[in-house]
Amino acid sequence: MVLDITDKDFENKTAEGVVLVDFWAPWCGPCRMQSPVVDELAQELDGQVEFFKMNVDEQTEVARSFGIMSIPTLIVKKDGQVVEKLVGFHDKNRLSEILKQYM
Repeated sequence: MVLDITDKDFENKTAEGVVLVDFWAPWCGPCRMQSPVVDELAQELDGQVEFFKMNVDEQTEVARSFGIMSIPTLIVKKDGQVVEKLVGFHDKNRLSEILKQYM
């Protein structure tokens, strides 16, 4: 399951394990393409990777702190440290490969 995350709970919820955060906005076409891919991976990797979405129009602090200028941007964290920052659409196979190297 992909959960919404806020500026306030970002650090706490992404501090442990392997986490993917999808930075998106409702008006973003490529974000609408990325979303089903993230949803599908969340089902397949349930219990191995935590998945979150962050609406950059509503939650601006974290996006600003990561210097996110284009969306979708996907950030992968492992034990609280950013290990990957992916800008633009990424297909399921590519994302799966990236996540599996940190699991």
